Amino acid sequence: MDVKQREITAEELSKDFKEISIAEFFEKNRHLLGYENPTKSLITIVKELVDNSLDACEEANILPNINVKVQQITEEKFKILVEDNGPGIVPEKVPLAFGKLLYGTKFHKLKQTRGTQGLGAHGAILYSQLTTGKPAKITTTTEKEIHKFELMIDVMKNEPNIISHEKEKNIEKWHGLKLEVECVGRYIEGKQSIPEYLKQTAILHPYAKIVYNGPNGKSTFERVTEQMPQKPKEIKPHPYGMQLGILRRFATTTKAKNMIGFLTKEFSRLGKRSAQEMCKLAKIPYKTKPKDLQHDEIERLHKAMQMVKLMSPPTNVLSPLGENLITEGLEKEVEAEHFVAISRPPTVYSGFPFVVEIGLAYGGKLPLDQSAQLMRFANKVPLIYHSKDCVTSEACIETDWRRYGFSQSSGQLPLGPLIILVHFASVWVPYTSEGKQAISAYPEIMKEVKLALQEAGRQLSIYIRRKQKSRESQLRKELFENYIAELAEDLSKLSNEDKEKIAKGLREIIKKGESSVTRKDTETSDEKS
Repeated sequence: MDVKQREITAEELSKDFKEISIAEFFEKNRHLLGYENPTKSLITIVKELVDNSLDACEEANILPNINVKVQQITEEKFKILVEDNGPGIVPEKVPLAFGKLLYGTKFHKLKQTRGTQGLGAHGAILYSQLTTGKPAKITTTTEKEIHKFELMIDVMKNEPNIISHEKEKNIEKWHGLKLEVECVGRYIEGKQSIPEYLKQTAILHPYAKIVYNGPNGKSTFERVTEQMPQKPKEIKPHPYGMQLGILRRFATTTKAKNMIGFLTKEFSRLGKRSAQEMCKLAKIPYKTKPKDLQHDEIERLHKAMQMVKLMSPPTNVLSPLGENLITEGLEKEVEAEHFVAISRPPTVYSGFPFVVEIGLAYGGKLPLDQSAQLMRFANKVPLIYHSKDCVTSEACIETDWRRYGFSQSSGQLPLGPLIILVHFASVWVPYTSEGKQAISAYPEIMKEVKLALQEAGRQLSIYIRRKQKSRESQLRKELFENYIAELAEDLSKLSNEDKEKIAKGLREIIKKGESSVTRKDTETSDEKS
């Protein structure tokens, strides 16, 4: 017999309301940070720590030397250590820099960087203590001292819990940062692995030296150049990319005392005349204090921002690699016979500047009977998961590679000995999720990636056609050479000339034909270039 249950009052339900910390949220939802399974978790930790090291070295104008060590302790437990030669972190900032989620230097800056949210190293430490209960070990330097910390994250408070802090004299004047964690994971080698991530990182960072000690041995990715990309600059947001809620926040936090000052100081590419035009369209007096704006006024101002014609945001704030560094990186790590690099002019989407760069490696020891390998990068970081969800993959598949000498099935990458490298650089990368492994398919981005691929494909096709012509010429030459002796003997009988003299003349004709073909190919290539 069913018993009627008592109704629960709102007052009783309200007792269950309680605040949670961001650390507690990500502890329960670690998949959002890339810790979806033991295999990916191991790669994610290495990725986050290496990205931090590269950022630190480049910020300090130091050629990166990075040591990565992955030691297997048990079947499922691993110790990961990443050490760099960067500037280090002052000891006072270490606890918060590694023990408090969403604490960092990049989130409030509109600037091209590898990470922005202050979650990378924190997520690695959080996953480590969640799976092993062990603290992270952090070693950093000042000019005179070496500081060694052991810390964990207080998940309920999102605060650092310092287990120990020791310091010693820095006798050898070492500078840098060393971070060690112990975690549960699964180690593999192949396409989606730590060695592959480091190889792709080395390709896009030919100015870095990376040494890797893994469960299956040691490998070194040498530095081949001391040329580093230009450092990116910070920019202000552009009105065309402004959202209504953010505009409201800007208005309440600005130090400007009137609308003209607010618009010209807080936004990029917005001069006094444009600011006055926006105020007129929004029917807001110039002398109005931004903090006093009402909701309907902010809505009118937001619409006016999209109506006034403005210059695109500055594009010199980006830090693309450039064609030389892309070529050097590919030549260093890929055994191919020909390389192409394209760096497109900067352009804009949703008020954010971006650059698309392409690298192609062809032939050599690359497999003939397999689909091309696609390497995707965002702000110099390899994206090795969720390829199907990424605009770069979609653009590569939609490009007609048959025009450039490859066979291609519908909905597939081209078939043949080819590596396609796509680098997307921007002050704001529109990732599809918090895991930062795929880029959203904005129409402007799709268009630029396709244009870059087509330009690179055209350049590669010149080399492929020249190679095919050379091969055909060589086959014709070999075929003719096979019959020289027989032809010379027949001509000798008909003309009463010396057989050896006729054979020598025929060989000279072949040589003249070869040089003529080579000269024509060179002239054709120069004209197309």
